[in-house]
Amino acid sequence: MVVVIPAYEPNEELENLVSELDCMDYRIVIVNDGSSPDKNIIFERLKNKAIILHHTVNYGKGRAIKTALHYISEYMPEESGVVTVDADGQHRPDDIEAVCRSLRYHNESLILGVRKFEGKVPFRSRFGNAVTRAVFALASGKKLWDTQTGLRAFRTEWIPFMLNVKGDRYEYEMNMLLSCAECGIDWVEVPIRTVYLNDRNTSSHFHPFKDSLRIYQSILKFSGSSFISFVLDYILFNIFTIFLGILSFENPVFFSNILARVISCGFNYHLNKKYVFRSYGSHMKVLKYFTLAFGILAANTVLLQILTTIGIPAFAAKIMTESILFIGSMLIQRFLIFKPEKNNTSYQRSKETHHADNYKY
Repeated sequence: MVVVIPAYEPNEELENLVSELDCMDYRIVIVNDGSSPDKNIIFERLKNKAIILHHTVNYGKGRAIKTALHYISEYMPEESGVVTVDADGQHRPDDIEAVCRSLRYHNESLILGVRKFEGKVPFRSRFGNAVTRAVFALASGKKLWDTQTGLRAFRTEWIPFMLNVKGDRYEYEMNMLLSCAECGIDWVEVPIRTVYLNDRNTSSHFHPFKDSLRIYQSILKFSGSSFISFVLDYILFNIFTIFLGILSFENPVFFSNILARVISCGFNYHLNKKYVFRSYGSHMKVLKYFTLAFGILAANTVLLQILTTIGIPAFAAKIMTESILFIGSMLIQRFLIFKPEKNNTSYQRSKETHHADNYKY
C-alpha cells in the first residue's frame, strides 16, 4: 500500500505523520507542491523515509496527487492500493490504517475516511460540508456524509481513471466523487476522528464558491434542460390553444396542454438522459420516465384547470403550474429514473491518460 501526501508549505505535523507511518510498513510518496525554499529542510529530513517528488511551482492539490499517481504507475505497479492523506495532521495513523484495511475487504469500491463533525468544529468546515453534502446528494443521487475528506483509498488499477478526473486544485477531490457517482462506482464510508489543529481551520481545503461550483453545474444543467423543454412546451401550448380555439374546439386548454406536454416530454427525456445525468439507457428507464411524465401531466392538467377556473389567464396559469412541479420532477428523475447503476468496472472506460509535467525525482 502506498501513502500519497500532497504537501504545500508543510510544518512539523508532516514530519510527525511520516515518522509514525514509517513504522507501519507503508511506502510513502510526498509531493512538494511548490513550497517556499525555507520548507526544503523539512523535505530534506524526510527523504530517507519517503520518496519526495517536487513541483517547481504550486500547481494545486489535484495536480500533486496526479503526479504521485504517475510515479506509482511507473515505479510501483506491484502495489495493491493507494491512500491519499493530508499533510496537515488531520488524519491520524490509526484512521489511515482503518481505511486501508477496509480497502482489502472492499477493493471494488472507493474507500472514504469520513468525519462526523462532532465537538468543537470550525464554522467554516461545518457549514461548508453541510452545504456541499446536501447539494452533492441532489446533484449525484448519492448520499455522502463528508464530501471534503482527503483520506481516500482505492486499488492501483484505478490509477488511469483517477488521472482522468478533471481538476488540478481542490476541486479535484469533489470531481472524483462526482465521476465515481456518474460511473456507478460505489464507496464505503469509514468513520474517522475529526481533528482540527486550530480554531479557524486555516489549512482547510474548502473554498465555498469555487469548490461548490462543480456540484452546482449538475443542477444548472437540469434547470437548463427543463427551461428549454418548458419553452418548447409553452410555445406549443399557445399554438395549440390558439389553433383549437379558432376551430371552436371544446376545452382547448385541456387538449393543448396534453399535446404540448407529450412532445416536450420526449425532448426533455433525451436531454436529461444524454447531457444532464449521463445515464446509459434501458427500457425500464424509459418506462419510469414516461410514467413520471404521465403523473406530472395529470397533476399539471388538474392544477392548470383549477387555476384557470378561478380566473387566472391560461398563459399565466401555465407558468405557475410548471414552476410548482419543477422541484418534484428533478428529485424523482435524479433518485429514481436516472439513478447511477452499479458498475464496478466502469473505471476502465477512460480513453486517455493525463500526463503531469513539471515534476522531478
